[in-house]
Amino acid sequence: MSVQLLRHKFTVEHYHKMIESGILNKYDRVELIRGEIVEMAAIGTKHAGCVNRLINLLIQILGKRMILSPQNPVVLNDNSEPQPDIALLQPREDFYSSAHPQPKDIFLIIEVADSTVKYDREVKVPLYAQAGVVEVWLIDINEQWVEVFREPAKDRYKSVEKLNRGESLSIQAFADVNITVDDVLGNS
Repeated sequence: MSVQLLRHKFTVEHYHKMIESGILNKYDRVELIRGEIVEMAAIGTKHAGCVNRLINLLIQILGKRMILSPQNPVVLNDNSEPQPDIALLQPREDFYSSAHPQPKDIFLIIEVADSTVKYDREVKVPLYAQAGVVEVWLIDINEQWVEVFREPAKDRYKSVEKLNRGESLSIQAFADVNITVDDVLGNS
């Protein structure tokens, strides 16, 4: 005889009420994924260095053409509010202080991974596709490559390209800007 376990799925609204009431606080490293509160992996030095390098690089090359949002929430739907490592957003006067960005506001999401590559590829990337995020980069700092996902269709991307050191890539919304994988990964 098998036992059916019941799970309570949270909405973004419930999740925010948990934060407002103090059940969750700013020190909890969690995000809401498909109605479940998921603990995020600790950020190691290589991961932090890559995110810092990307922040510096993207601000230098794109300036005020976008808002760079590092490790902040994006609302994908009623039950998912992940915190990608970097989101490049449409410029907005209020800098999203009145509401978290939604898929229509996002130029690019970047996930940097060392221990979470499989989770990011199998859970988060399909979630971004399902929400209609136009472009996602998955950076594997251990294997030293960047995987570029474009053309969302249901829960996958039609276009997937894996780029290695020595190769160049561009951001779909800023086709005039070229970045090398070496720029993204640094000298390590």
